[in-house]
Amino acid sequence: MANPYEDKSWTSSDGLSLHYRDYAGPDGYDGLPVVCLHGLTRNARDFARLAEHISETRRVIVPEMRGRGQSDYAPDSSTYHGGQYAQDVKVLLDELGIDKFISVGTSMGGLITMIFAAANPGRLAAVVMNDIGPEINPAGIERINGYVGQGRSYPTWVHAARSMCEVHGEAFPDFGLDQWLEMAKRTLVVSQNGRISYDYDMAIAEPFKKADNATPPNLWLAFEALRGVPMLLVRGELSDLLTPETVRQMAARNPAMTSVTVPRVGHAPTLDEPEAREAIDALLAKV
Repeated sequence: MANPYEDKSWTSSDGLSLHYRDYAGPDGYDGLPVVCLHGLTRNARDFARLAEHISETRRVIVPEMRGRGQSDYAPDSSTYHGGQYAQDVKVLLDELGIDKFISVGTSMGGLITMIFAAANPGRLAAVVMNDIGPEINPAGIERINGYVGQGRSYPTWVHAARSMCEVHGEAFPDFGLDQWLEMAKRTLVVSQNGRISYDYDMAIAEPFKKADNATPPNLWLAFEALRGVPMLLVRGELSDLLTPETVRQMAARNPAMTSVTVPRVGHAPTLDEPEAREAIDALLAKV
């Protein structure tokens, strides 16, 4: 079966070749595209099901940030930060002639969305923020620090899936082996030596682990750039990164925001859950 997308690339301002998936959407579609932005250790495969679903009615672009998937690894690890990712995305969208778009940002992808909005006012037509906000619970950061950049590898997919269950089991208590295998195949890749390893540059951990560097300073200011923009906030009921209090503050600052809680899921919902999918469809239908 043919892929529902084309693999394409663009060049960053500092010369890296970066990869994206382009789901064309319906024949002749020239409306607002959806841009899906992945999390810290993830890649374009994270949005495989959602992007295919949305592409029935719209064009979908799924960039892979520098240091992930098929995108080049950066020679300078200090460029692994939200401001640079937002700049990379801007270069891509400008090259494609996309002025206005809808963003779906999971975790780090949501941070990139806020930073992009602050630097490029008026370009976001609507936003889905997946389990992330301008304020991040330190407990979640500590947990991510515990696994990012460790460079583990595994002899089989089942070993990889079991390891993912050990690390992320509290966030997905209802997952069975099949679901852990699917998550492993979204996150890891068979490396040249035949072992299965994480599909990102381990050096992304270096800037992340520096004090106060995991999240940019005062993201509430960046969030203000999205005031009045139709927004859906998806929160995992068991999330250790996004607190209910932050959700309340976000709703108070953006009256155009609605939110949905995905039951018995932590950080971050896959966006394939019925509650999340229904809410995303409802937002897209309005834009």
